[in-house]
Amino acid sequence: MSTIRHFINGADAGETARTLPVYNPATGEVHRQVAAASADEVAHAIATAKAAAPAWRSSSLIKRADVFFRLRQILVERTDELAAIITSEHGKVLSDAAGEVSRGIENVEFAAGLLHHLKGERAEQVARGVDVHSVKQPVGVVACITPFNFPVMVPLWMIASAIACGNTVVLKPSEKDPSAALWIARAFQEAGLPDGVLNVVNGDKTAVDALLDARDVAAISFVGSTPIAKSIYERASANGKRVQALGGAKNHMVVMPDADIEAASAAAISAAYGSAGERCMAVSVLVAVGDIADGLVEGIRSRIGDLRIGDGTDPASEMGPLITREHRDKVESYVTGAAAEGATVVVDGTQKRFDNDGFFTGVTLLDNVRPGMKAYDEEIFGPVLSVVRVETYADAVELINANAFGNGTAIFTRDGGTARQFEFDIEVGMVGVNVPIPVPVGAFSFGGWKNSLFGDSHIYGPESIHFYTRSKVVTTRWPDHTPAQIDLGFPSNH
Repeated sequence: MSTIRHFINGADAGETARTLPVYNPATGEVHRQVAAASADEVAHAIATAKAAAPAWRSSSLIKRADVFFRLRQILVERTDELAAIITSEHGKVLSDAAGEVSRGIENVEFAAGLLHHLKGERAEQVARGVDVHSVKQPVGVVACITPFNFPVMVPLWMIASAIACGNTVVLKPSEKDPSAALWIARAFQEAGLPDGVLNVVNGDKTAVDALLDARDVAAISFVGSTPIAKSIYERASANGKRVQALGGAKNHMVVMPDADIEAASAAAISAAYGSAGERCMAVSVLVAVGDIADGLVEGIRSRIGDLRIGDGTDPASEMGPLITREHRDKVESYVTGAAAEGATVVVDGTQKRFDNDGFFTGVTLLDNVRPGMKAYDEEIFGPVLSVVRVETYADAVELINANAFGNGTAIFTRDGGTARQFEFDIEVGMVGVNVPIPVPVGAFSFGGWKNSLFGDSHIYGPESIHFYTRSKVVTTRWPDHTPAQIDLGFPSNH
């Protein structure tokens, strides 16, 4: 059985004294091992990144941009290869994996525009003979800690902007599906990135803690669950680092009485059950307003029985397995306990049977869900859709704004006035209007509010440039022939 190692200074590295299993979720079998980095190995990766930082920071912006243009071409030409790696360890269907690569490419394209993104500002003659300009400079070594559900897209959210800004990176991917991160690192190398600029360490909490506590790590980017995001934010910021830590979600999709039921039903199914619900932007709560609820629930119920669930490598499969057996069992526990809390189990996915030992479950539809129920209050991260019935638009807004999470939301309506008011009223970071999964394109930034984000900066796009750089303001005056005068007063621009 092969062992996935670390990637440090452009080569495989690290001891294999401690390893972790990597499963094929479609079969339930361990098919590889991944080395779990010790604190010393993480320190070696950080030292390597630090040593590479001066030369990379000194490189021309044109040279950096060229790396991203080449990387984009590699990703485009070899999308199928990378998608197959994702499916083998995550389980999502190949088409979904290819879509993930495509969204990652958007961030590479954004980073390729670094010549524009890193421009400063200038003002002349702020005082007689005095000019002021600002520049954006890299922060140093950046640590990126990424989740299992998007093993390509989320790393590219972080490392593309960080490297474009002149930083060096230590990437710690999820130990559940680490191979894609190693593929990306080698693709960067092939594209011309100097060795040591991007390093990958695999492992678990030991590796994460070493990154959070390292003096030479200037910034931490993280995506994961809310409890871990909060813990990482508190620990890293206490150590003087800048932190962006994106947490969990409970995304609501509001369906107004005037909405097209067929279109809304199809959108809800796609957004709730795609990638087995293992998306931070998955719709997990459907808010049915007024008398549309019965038709909406029936529209979903009548169609989800036809969903084809199976091995992600099978072109006929529309949904694959969950990431681990333990996570599958946890997801199913929300379903088996729902009726006792007063919910109506319209479709029970736990009753679906499969032919192998993979980590599969069926899709579930719960109706009459309310705040206070576990299925509503907690992030399930699986193919479970809860329907909450409310009477009015105002009730829907109140429900969403009272939720602890504020990642994404959507409204389905034919009324432009209602849609505009929803955009104004709602306390959520990303909003869709007749778009069930409002993930911004690469030229904008991704991030939620409330318990979905710890730190001040959203991820990728323009806010990532701000996060991965420090601004420096320079005030200049050149000598002229006027005799120098001593003035102990506070400098004035008059």
